[in-house]
Amino acid sequence: MVEIISGDKGTGKTKVLITKANDSALLTSGSIVFLDKNNKHMYELSNRIRMINVQDFHVENFDMFCGFLYGIASQDHNLEYLFLDSFLTIAHIDLSRIEEAIKFLTDYSEKEDIHVIISLSVNGEQLPPALQPYISVSL
Repeated sequence: MVEIISGDKGTGKTKVLITKANDSALLTSGSIVFLDKNNKHMYELSNRIRMINVQDFHVENFDMFCGFLYGIASQDHNLEYLFLDSFLTIAHIDLSRIEEAIKFLTDYSEKEDIHVIISLSVNGEQLPPALQPYISVSL
């Protein structure tokens, strides 16, 4: 399952994402991974959540990002939740490729049985109609 938290820059998407991550840490016995573009929010996350700064791994394009996600899933067979903050930035894509990216995440989520929640710095109304059902929070 894929969820999108959308909203313009500065509307509080990261706060919502962190709250969802911390809430899931209370409810699940599986692993939780939080990917971000820096370590800024590390101390706001539960100690049960593995924080990964994607920039530490020199991911340079969307194909590398996809491989990176499969690497995370392959090393943790108990992974239940994957939170992706600043998705467009860490995945190295622009809005023109968002449908392709969500298709990949949906396939990845189903194949690996991982719940994926992403934040997008885009007003939900600007997303294509095919992606509207994925929006769980629009700020």
